[in-house]
Amino acid sequence: MQLEAYFNFLAPDDIRLKGTRIGIETILFDYLFRARTPEEIASTYPSLTLEQVYATILYYLHHKEAVDAYMTDWLEWAERMREEQRHNPPPVAEKLRRLRAERDAMRQANDPQVSHG
Repeated sequence: MQLEAYFNFLAPDDIRLKGTRIGIETILFDYLFRARTPEEIASTYPSLTLEQVYATILYYLHHKEAVDAYMTDWLEWAERMREEQRHNPPPVAEKLRRLRAERDAMRQANDPQVSHG
């Protein structure tokens, strides 16, 4: 079996393991940045086999320059999305923040000794 047969190449920035919705970035982030073993990664994602995890790592090692660029783009995109969410939180997040503030204000009004938390 060719190594590429393990993957669905949906777009230049979207490579997933066949039969799953898991992108190679998920496995490689755990492997490269969290120093997880292939066995740990496979046990974290029940829809993956150990063979698929090793295939992803081998694909990375065979295409290191291209996959490094892929991972850099993915990390930059993820940071932009986090920043956008901080500046424009979803309505539910704003509602929860407002409810928490109201609850804390009520606690403080009822008992000035209560700390926020």
